[in-house]
Order: sequence, then structure tokens, then C-alpha cells
Amino acid sequence: MLGGGITGLTAAWHLRRAGLTPIVFESSPRVGGAIGTLRTNGWLHELGPNSMLENSAELVAFLDATGLGPRRLFAAPSAAKRYIVRDGQPVAMPGSPVSFLTTPLFSLAAKLNLLGEPFRRRSAPDAQESVADFVTRRLGREFLDYAVNPFVGGVYAGDPKRLSVRHGFPKLHGLEQEHGSLIRGALARRNTSGGPKGRMFSFPDGMEELPRTLAHVLGDAVRLGAAVQTVRRREDGWEIEFAHQGTVQNERFAAVVSGLPADALSSLRCEGVPRPDRLASLRDIEHPPVVSIFTGFRREAIAHPLDGFGLLVPAVEQGKILGTLFSSSLFTGRAPEGHVGLTSFVGGTRQPDLAWLPEPALLAVVRGELDRLLGVRGDPVYVHVQRWPRAIPQYTMDYQRYQDASAGFEAEAPGFFIGGNARDGISLTYCIESGRRLAGAVQTFLKP
Repeated sequence: MLGGGITGLTAAWHLRRAGLTPIVFESSPRVGGAIGTLRTNGWLHELGPNSMLENSAELVAFLDATGLGPRRLFAAPSAAKRYIVRDGQPVAMPGSPVSFLTTPLFSLAAKLNLLGEPFRRRSAPDAQESVADFVTRRLGREFLDYAVNPFVGGVYAGDPKRLSVRHGFPKLHGLEQEHGSLIRGALARRNTSGGPKGRMFSFPDGMEELPRTLAHVLGDAVRLGAAVQTVRRREDGWEIEFAHQGTVQNERFAAVVSGLPADALSSLRCEGVPRPDRLASLRDIEHPPVVSIFTGFRREAIAHPLDGFGLLVPAVEQGKILGTLFSSSLFTGRAPEGHVGLTSFVGGTRQPDLAWLPEPALLAVVRGELDRLLGVRGDPVYVHVQRWPRAIPQYTMDYQRYQDASAGFEAEAPGFFIGGNARDGISLTYCIESGRRLAGAVQTFLKP
């Protein structure tokens, strides 16, 4: 198992449950990859992903089996609102048909245009279309600007004009292809799913509980500080050469699973395969820089009620942040009594240069935006800045070539399986599903 992020740990956990003996090689001194939680002086905040969605029966079963099911901490009902900035002011997204009719977030023309969505022609199944073109065609430009653009900024830190709807949002693409309409498709799935309702959750000690729990179950099968240098295809399987505790070692395995980030996988030295250079193109996958800035304030320093999940800033508003999570409103135990915590995001494909600002200038940018949008007065009493120089893989219009490179390598290297956020989707839910898929592929491969 190459990589001790959530994909690799999940795959190893499933393989262990199936009676196999996986080994996880992780080059860093900790598991979890981008998942990290910091607790200090009464503050608890995330360095990477902030939450997950309970959106499949398989995920619920997985969490229950790991023992984490009862530890799910669901988002507070009072944090249901999502704010979008329009004309410089946070406006709550409509949460019902009635509130949609009255919301100032969309004009009357945009609302009337939505009535025609069920009657618009679907695209050809093999059409290549950007998220922006797809949404404009089906919903109109205003919905792109004030609903989808900020959402894409919050999820990918990306640009809907450059992302592929087929690769970046396959469920959205599938709704149109299966039902001919996003509205009809959403209604059909709501009426027939019968599964989890997509509740947002974390854990009392933050998202890092997830990789820590998996690593605890796996025990000494997880090798920290073990940097894989070479993988070699042998007649009877695979050999992994790795550096660990000052020595270079070799071990043999029946199969190799990669949950590595695209950058690490692209530079992996592979021997004994026809085209060892196939994976080199993965280094070209765009990963924009993103900075997560957690700021803690006394409650009375903020005018906004913070009665929601957070706010997102559309590109047309020309703000300097992508958005801000109301972290202490979302989950309990995130701030000391009488205080609130906010997590703001800067950079992405929209304004990558801002992500490289020195910390004082970066904090000044965030403070100015929080003042403008939330009525923050005074300095924060706690600050933590987490920089991700190459944050989230962008599923751009040419992304199929990266998928083809991975699939081509697997075809020429039997017993080598590739997953992770650059292959199977960027969310934690997708990465967990990726781990389950990889474990199943290994078991099928090993069957006599």
C-alpha cells in the first residue's frame, strides 16, 4: 500500500478484514495526508478537510464497522443556512420552494428561466462540456454566477469554466443523461433513494479521528517514515524498495496499491513494466495553492449572527477570499466559551498569487474581508495559517488523458492498482470509496 492517506488506509483496512496482510508505506511521520486537526488552548480546527457527508449506505456501514459510527458529530441544525455574497452582502441560499420565490439572491428573470429547465435538450452522451457551459445551458448565467461558481470555488478552489462536468461533477452529468433534466432527476432520486440524507458530520476530536482510528486497527502494518523509492515487477509479483530508519530495504508483495497524490505517483520509479513513463504525465495535473486561515474572535466582536454553515464569495463579486466557514457554529467544541472560530480560504485558481503573500499581508486581506462581510471589529485572539502549495487536483476538460494514463499503466502492470483523489474524486467520501474499490480489485486479482 503506497501512501497512508485516507485511500490507502481504507484499502488496507478492507484487505485486513478479508484476511489478507497489507503493509502501508507512508513517507511522513503521520497518517492522514491532508486530513489534520489541531487542538490548542480550547480551540479545535482542521488543517485540511472540515467535514464529510453521510451520503451512502456503504459509508455508514464502513464507519459502523470501524467503531466510528457512534462518534459522528453532526452539524448543528442551526447551521443549516448557506450564505452567498451578492452586491457585497451575505444572502442566505433558499432552502425551500417558497423561500426560492422570495430570495433576493436571484432575479425574477432567473427564477422564471428555471421553469424551462425540464424541457431543455440533454447533451450527447459523449459530449465534452465545461461545468460553466453545462450550467449556463440548463439553468442560465445567473445561476452559474451566484450558485455554481461559488460552490465550485468552495469545493475545488477552481473555475467552472475550466472544469469538466463529466469528470468533476459526474453525478450532475448523470442526472441529465438519465433523466433529461436536473430537476426531474433530483426529484426522482429524492423519492426513491431511501438512504442516508446527506447529513454533514465530523467527530468530537476532529476529522483526524478517521485516519488515526484506521491506523490503530492496522497497528504495525502501518510503517511511518518509510519512503518508497522503487517498485519492480517480478515474475512472481512485485518488489518494493524503500528507505526506512536510515537503511534501504526490499520486500516482496503479490500486488501493489497506490493511494499516492498525483505528484508523488508521477515521480515513482517503476521497473519491469513496458512503459514506466506512463505516469509521468500526472505531474501536469493542476493543483492550485490554497491557504486555510483559522481566526478566533470574542463573540461580541462580530456583528453577523453566524447562523449557518458559512459564506461563499462568487468570482463576480471580486472578493479576496473564496469563502469562510462558521466553524464553531457548525460543530460544538471548536472554540472556548464566549468565542467563535472562522475558517477562511484564500487562493485557488481564482487568485493564486494571494496564497503566496507573507503572513502579515495575508492576515490583513482576511481581516479586511471579514470586516466587510461579517462586521468583524478588532483583532483575532487566535490565528493559525495552513498553506497548501498544491492543494486540490483540478478535473479539467482534458482530464481524460490522466485517467487513460493510469488505466494504461494498470493494464501493462498486472497487480498494480491506482486510486486516490486524482483518480476517483476529491472528497473524503470518494477517497473512502476509492479505497474500497481498490481492495476489491486486489481480492479479485489474487483469486486462484
